[in-house]
Amino acid sequence: MSESNTPRQENEVEPERPETLDDEVVLDVALDTADGAMAPSVIPATRQGGQIPHAAGGSVFRQIVTGNAMVSVLSVLLAIVLGGILMAVTNPKVAETAGYFFAQPGDMLTEVFRPYVALVQGSIFNWAGADAAAQLYPITETLTVSTPLILAGLGVALAFRAGLFNIGAQGQIIFGALFGAYVGFTWHLPFLVHLLLVIVAGFVGGAVWGGVVGLLKARTGAHEVIVTIMLNYIANFLLLFLLTTPAFQRKGSTNPISPFLDQSALFPELLGPQFRLHAGFLLAVLATVFVWWLLKRSTLGFEFRAVGANQSAARTAGINVPRAVILVMAIAGALAGLAGIAQVSGTEKYLSGGVAASIGFDAITVALLGRSTPWGTFFAGLLFGAFRAGGVAMQAETQTPIDIVLVIQSLIVLFIAAPPLVRAIFGLNPRKKKKATGGPGSGTIPSGKIESGAATA
Repeated sequence: MSESNTPRQENEVEPERPETLDDEVVLDVALDTADGAMAPSVIPATRQGGQIPHAAGGSVFRQIVTGNAMVSVLSVLLAIVLGGILMAVTNPKVAETAGYFFAQPGDMLTEVFRPYVALVQGSIFNWAGADAAAQLYPITETLTVSTPLILAGLGVALAFRAGLFNIGAQGQIIFGALFGAYVGFTWHLPFLVHLLLVIVAGFVGGAVWGGVVGLLKARTGAHEVIVTIMLNYIANFLLLFLLTTPAFQRKGSTNPISPFLDQSALFPELLGPQFRLHAGFLLAVLATVFVWWLLKRSTLGFEFRAVGANQSAARTAGINVPRAVILVMAIAGALAGLAGIAQVSGTEKYLSGGVAASIGFDAITVALLGRSTPWGTFFAGLLFGAFRAGGVAMQAETQTPIDIVLVIQSLIVLFIAAPPLVRAIFGLNPRKKKKATGGPGSGTIPSGKIESGAATA
């Protein structure tokens, strides 16, 4: 007798099925049906390559990149708590006030929370400011510092969605800044035309440096991590060399810095000269909207996501995988190149050897924290911008080393890369809960059944 005519026993439970995301389900169906051009197959295309990309036991890389949003939030909170404990332990005033804690507990609590209060005052709102400009200055600094982090983070996140680990944002920022700055201080054009050409030059510079990685990956199979790391060194030392040549070095200066960019090549200030916030932040918002549209609404973005989900299935569905790899790395590099433009045309206004600072490496953390989604990366960039802007005020007001901020950022990376650890700390393991309550998924697959749901007599 078939299973459909056999009543289900009381102690028989449904086999647990892996959870999938809505857009991933759409991707599976589209790959299987060639975007609706033909009927679905018995075995879906994404399962024919021998790998189940959305299964619960998928690759570590995919689990890190597409982890649950709640894990990201809890990772940040956990890192902040541990950072606060570290600051409290190393602060001599906390140890001093702990001696009379039971007499005046407020003194110790004030010293424990004072660094974070200073962090908020330096990054969001300074309620002790003398006027409105002084009170709003911290949030404008956060937006300014966040701009290159968002742009570079989008480049890393886009590559993640295509299954590529882009470690080369640092070099791509340098090349974008190099191309854009040269156009900015050597050409003399009207304002809007000049600024537009500077942006295009930075876009092209980053795209060229990222496209080289995609080309080597697609044509020779070279691993993108190794290639991007090596290209970072090449870009950095090439920049240092060029800044010693007459074409790039500022006249009359022995320092390795370029001439100032023309005023017509600079982003306009959004809130006046008393703030550093410039129109580059609007460029970051537009770039976020563009990446969202690219991934969610365009055919090319569908190809990128398909290649990231399963290259074999994407190839079976007729997608040109080498072309997709080259294009996604070129666009990712272009986005990072725009981060370089935000530096030279917005914040610094000239080219120097430290133009990229650590932005390219911080962008990796931003993309991971943002779960490789455009808007997640945008808000993660704002968070890290707040850490950077507030860390300076925290050090100045409480003598807390700014390195503590780097420790917090490192802890965030650690927890983002270990979702099971975060779930265990906060007791968010749904499988254990189901087993404890005897709910669905607490049992095993009964004998005589197979995964596809077919049954034997």
